[in-house]
Amino acid sequence: MRWEVWLAYFAACWVIAISPGSGAVLSMSHGLSYGLKKTSTTILGLQLGLVIILLVAGGGLGALLLASEEAFLVVKTVGAAYLIYLGIQQWRARVESGKDDGKDASVRMAVMSPHRRFATGLLTNVTNPKGIIFMVAVLPQFIDPTHPLGPQLAILAATMCGVDLVVMHGYALLASRMQGLFRNARAVRWQNRFFGGVLVAVGTALFFVRRHPA
Repeated sequence: MRWEVWLAYFAACWVIAISPGSGAVLSMSHGLSYGLKKTSTTILGLQLGLVIILLVAGGGLGALLLASEEAFLVVKTVGAAYLIYLGIQQWRARVESGKDDGKDASVRMAVMSPHRRFATGLLTNVTNPKGIIFMVAVLPQFIDPTHPLGPQLAILAATMCGVDLVVMHGYALLASRMQGLFRNARAVRWQNRFFGGVLVAVGTALFFVRRHPA
C-alpha cells in the first residue's frame, strides 16, 4: 500500500470515527453508567464488529449483500431492532436509591457483565447496515487489485481499529467525567431515558437506510 493512499485512508478513518453514530452513543452511555475502565470491554466488542464488517466488505460479500434486497432487508431489520431493544432496556433499567449514613442518597443499578458488554458492542457494529454500505462504497478506493488482498485488509483493519479505539475511549472518558452529576436516582433515571431514547431513535432511523441498487 502506497504511503499517500494510507494517509488518505487514515484521515477518512478519523472522520468516520468522530461522526456520531450508534457506537459513539453506546460508548458514552456505558462510560457514564460504568466508567471508562469497564467501558473498554464494550469498545473492544465494537472493534471486533468493525473488523468483521471490513472483512465482509473487503472480501466481496458486502457487494453481494447489497445486491440482494432480501438479505439487506434482513440485516437492516435485525440491526434496527437490536438498537431499539437496547434503547428500551436502558430506558427501563432498574435504579434503586438508599441512604448512606442517613445523609446522602446512594444509587444502585444493575451492571452488565463483561461478556454482555462485549457482546453488546460487537452486535451494535456488526448489525449496522450503514457500516456495510460505507465499507462497500469506500473500501475499494484504498485497495490495489495488483497486490495481495490479505495484507492490505490487515493494514486497513488495524488502522481503522486504532483510530476508533482512541475516539470511542475519548467519548467514554468525556461521559465518565460527568458521573459526579448523576449521584441520585432521579438523575440516573433521566440519564438512562436520554441514552435509551437516542438508541431507539438511531435504531428507528436504520429502517430508512436504503441500499444502492446493484
